[in-house]
Amino acid sequence: MTFRLLTSFSLLACAPAFCANVAGAVELTNAKGARVREASGIAVWLEPLEGKAPLPVGKVHVITQRNKRFLPHVSVVPVGTIVDLPNFDPIFHNAFSNFAGQPFDTGLYPPGGTYKIRFQREGVVRVFCNIHATMSAVIVVAPTPWLGSTAANGSFTIAGVPPGEYTLKIWHERAQEAALKALEKRVTVGAADLALPALALSESGYLAVPHDNKHGQGYAPPPDEKTIYGRPRR
Repeated sequence: MTFRLLTSFSLLACAPAFCANVAGAVELTNAKGARVREASGIAVWLEPLEGKAPLPVGKVHVITQRNKRFLPHVSVVPVGTIVDLPNFDPIFHNAFSNFAGQPFDTGLYPPGGTYKIRFQREGVVRVFCNIHATMSAVIVVAPTPWLGSTAANGSFTIAGVPPGEYTLKIWHERAQEAALKALEKRVTVGAADLALPALALSESGYLAVPHDNKHGQGYAPPPDEKTIYGRPRR
């Protein structure tokens, strides 16, 4: 299916007044449980059909570590982005990834510490903590600055898109590759804002797979941190 608007502008000659907002929504199907049906954190982006997209230089994206969680859980960033991983917990963390051909390991760093890494290649990077097995995050590195992620109701807006021909791509943590590939759409953007029909994405076949620590081994029992956080652990 192709969504079309007439356009006579080039990708790189787009004054702000002539850029468009591309909006849409992703509706989840075959989900399991009310919490799973929440449609936030689905990555969406537009790749130009011809030529390469201009990528921002020096862009910084922050993923915090707080209450033994990475926040946000899913991020979508352009190639070349620097991701900052500050530790706002009163305990040590060790973020790492072995995914997408760009592995990294922050090593053990203390409360108030941080670690920065520049992502130079596109791909899906899964991030974990070597101490706390329940901590995880996903960084979708896309070859374009025209990107976004869905809200809890599945809606999204990609702002400031120059007129041109694009492929709309989607990534969701609980969807299989074939389902994601089937939803790719050719989109023609003009000078006016564009509203796309809702996309139905199946979660059929999703299975949560446990992960190992950075050494490829199972996790040791979690440390006793209840006195640090000031409340009993449940």
